[in-house]
Amino acid sequence: MGLGLSLRVLAEMARVSVPTLADAARGTVRRETIDERVRRFGRRALEVLEVQLSVERHADLDARQGYVFMFNHQSHLDIPVLYATLPEQTIRFVAKTELFRIPLWGNALRRAAFVEVDRGDHGQATAALDHAAELIRDGVSIAIAPEGSRSRDGRVGPLKKGGFHLAIRTGAPIVPVAIRGTMDILPRGSRSMRAGVPVRVVVGAPLPVTGRTVPDLLPEVEKFLRRYVEGNVGG
Repeated sequence: MGLGLSLRVLAEMARVSVPTLADAARGTVRRETIDERVRRFGRRALEVLEVQLSVERHADLDARQGYVFMFNHQSHLDIPVLYATLPEQTIRFVAKTELFRIPLWGNALRRAAFVEVDRGDHGQATAALDHAAELIRDGVSIAIAPEGSRSRDGRVGPLKKGGFHLAIRTGAPIVPVAIRGTMDILPRGSRSMRAGVPVRVVVGAPLPVTGRTVPDLLPEVEKFLRRYVEGNVGG
């Protein structure tokens, strides 16, 4: 059943990837089309997995405003969950190279202007954040997992500074987003998914970045994530 669920989710990924690659071959990749496809993928993935989703929002977000969404990272399922829950605006994720190695899906992500980061290549990582800054200036919101890698035990790991520098550089408010439960659908290192898992998403209020510094902002985002993610984890 678990592997069958995984294959069904992969099929939904293909339904997004194949037409996007076809559009790219024709030179007709349109931002609005990508937005609609990835949101449909998010909704369908949650339906296939029968996710018991609950969402808490601390403020109304302006669909015309570019934000830097910072979320804790528990699973590859974080992306479809967030596309199913975040505001109806253009959002592109910053993701590690390994996600871009998935056949079809990886090429489609590149064509759709998702931001690929190779943390083992400082020059490439710097160029990736430059690309993300250009997207924000063009009205696109960026979603980034400041931990840099998936949690092994459900706890929030140390946050890296790149996303904070990106927000300060562009003036885009930071919106912290806490996710709990996706690691129980697809644990790290597993290819077998589980159905009917409760997942909770808490979308925080925007944090203005003007006049603030990384040492000022980072602990505030970390405190929010730990509050809503960890709860009774490990204790």
